[in-house]
Amino acid sequence: MSDRDSCVLAIDQGTTSTRAIVFDREGAILSVGQKEHRQLLPRAGWVEHDASEIWASTREVIGTALGKADRTGADIAAIGITNQRETTVVWDRRTGKPVHDAIVWQDTRTTGLVSELGGEEGADRFKDVCGLPLATYFSGPKVRWILDHVDGARERAEAGELLFGTMDSWLVWNLTGGPRGGVHVTDVTNASRTMLMDLQTLDWSSEVADAMGVPLAMLPEIRSSSEVYGTSTKLGAPIAGILGDQQAAMVGQACFEPGMSKNTYGTGNFLLLNTGTDIVRSEHGLLTTVCYQLGDQDAVYALEGSIAVTGSLVQWLRDNLGIIRDAAEIEKLATKVDDNGGCYIVPAFSGLFAPHWRDDARGAIVGLTRFVDRHHIARAALEATAYQTREVMEAMDADAEVPARELRVDGGMVANDTLMQFQADILGIDVVRPQIAETTALGAAYAAGLAVGFWKNQDELVRQWSEAHRWSPRMDEAERERLFRQWRKAVTRTFDWVDEDTETAEP
Repeated sequence: MSDRDSCVLAIDQGTTSTRAIVFDREGAILSVGQKEHRQLLPRAGWVEHDASEIWASTREVIGTALGKADRTGADIAAIGITNQRETTVVWDRRTGKPVHDAIVWQDTRTTGLVSELGGEEGADRFKDVCGLPLATYFSGPKVRWILDHVDGARERAEAGELLFGTMDSWLVWNLTGGPRGGVHVTDVTNASRTMLMDLQTLDWSSEVADAMGVPLAMLPEIRSSSEVYGTSTKLGAPIAGILGDQQAAMVGQACFEPGMSKNTYGTGNFLLLNTGTDIVRSEHGLLTTVCYQLGDQDAVYALEGSIAVTGSLVQWLRDNLGIIRDAAEIEKLATKVDDNGGCYIVPAFSGLFAPHWRDDARGAIVGLTRFVDRHHIARAALEATAYQTREVMEAMDADAEVPARELRVDGGMVANDTLMQFQADILGIDVVRPQIAETTALGAAYAAGLAVGFWKNQDELVRQWSEAHRWSPRMDEAERERLFRQWRKAVTRTFDWVDEDTETAEP
């Protein structure tokens, strides 16, 4: 394998598609393979994926990417994996077949179960251990739901016949042989999103798992984010990096110093702030999570503000309402008007995540008059992303007690100049896009490459980061505050929508 041919393969298993990206030693993209998978919506509030379909797509996009780059398995120094977090798969260790469709992070079927688990102590029952409030978002209640609703699943899980994993575990297990010796692991970042891991010990909490009704026998081994876990049976390359998608973006953005932050604009938005080796407990509706752990170094932690619906609101306008034909069209519509015409969209399709954590909220379009048309609705959809980001930024500033000076951004929506300018305007700080926008996949590649010496250290990765574009605020402060005041009023209109007789967690 020549130095020219040597590369790192990143697998980016996302909510709507799976991609394989080949990176060279400078962190540049050599090729991409991508394929969408189905969104299964069996009933209101339920979102599922076919894990077997995703595994088939993964194999396909790997072949596509390597073919485009004119590379083979022999040219791959390491494989890194990044994934949609919290999405839950339970499968048979003998056959490799899932016992139920994967329950996606957006799914709200566990609303009743979450309330039951909280009991008199409420949503913060396990927060001191895992850093997370009880919410439908996380994996633990999803596992419990599968064990309670699939015939014989609990008995089989307790007997060690079933395995649980987020998408990283599912892919690593299959890549390393599946039923024939597949490695059952996860990394600290994904484990920290299950509600089942102790943030201090970085191991499964038997106390929480027992209270949640999840057998320890079905859980993967927790490892660091950058080490060799096993070898791909088809490619012969080491799998050496695992990071949840938002933590991967932190690594890809080279946010290695405490106080550095980034916001990823994808299906949802996820804003993370590096807090170093300190576990910072949020008092303003944020999550405490593991940011990354590189090999035998100490774990680095983060505060996170998770927003459920941003890019998927654009998909909703396209697929459900037919207002646009493709995602790129929304910017063209939005620029036809000077403002939102008084219209606000609060996309609480899965309730509201940070900083509100309201499972009872549902989406609303408010401020409608005869004046409002599809151009205003398109603009309101884009603006909803920026407003939600400001809510999280304010909570983060309050927790960290240090206002952010700028915001590094990545993800599919950062190509939208109108949105990025409005984001800078509503935040009142600069917004910065890096030269390589595929920071999630790049972070997974970096983690894998560091583990095998493809890159020497973090300093080398910092030197590779470069700025591509910067948006500075242009909006008058009074107008900024007026718009945000109206947004906060719109958010309150979504509260207390779900009643016991209008939506139930039971099939």
